Amino acid sequence: MTAYDVGLLILRLVLGLTLAAHGFNKFFGGGRIPGTARWFESIGMKPGTFHAAIAASTEVAAGLGLAAGLLTPIPAAGFVSLMVVAAWTVHRPNGFFIVKEGWEYNLVLAVSAIAVATVGAGKLSLDWLIFGRNWLDGWAGLLVAVALGLAGAVGQLLIFYRPPAKQAR
Repeated sequence: MTAYDVGLLILRLVLGLTLAAHGFNKFFGGGRIPGTARWFESIGMKPGTFHAAIAASTEVAAGLGLAAGLLTPIPAAGFVSLMVVAAWTVHRPNGFFIVKEGWEYNLVLAVSAIAVATVGAGKLSLDWLIFGRNWLDGWAGLLVAVALGLAGAVGQLLIFYRPPAKQAR
């Protein structure tokens, strides 16, 4: 075990468990799926219940998958897709900085997941336990995380996103 592998484990655990907690909160916290669905409808993601369930499930699966280091570029793609949709639908109109509810946090999460997919999950991962190496790391891991993540996000936005009409003042 090296400091490199421990560092990757720490990064994967913080990224993954944070996103998974976000998904579990959609299922079990606050307004649960019905409340999340109403909010999704209000921002233009329709049908809201479908998107609330898909977002929550993807957050849990991608988060736990990255934390465990299992088929790492695939959960990283989930991060990319989730963060691009969140940045576009919610945070983009507010600018870059998170203090003004901008998209900088979405960028950090997506790029961090892409970086993990690129270097691989390391020796302290299910990828290493199952395959004896990082699964699909390097350029291939980068390509899968970015291409699959962007394809999912763009597809979802094109098919389902209908921005709410602006209110006249």
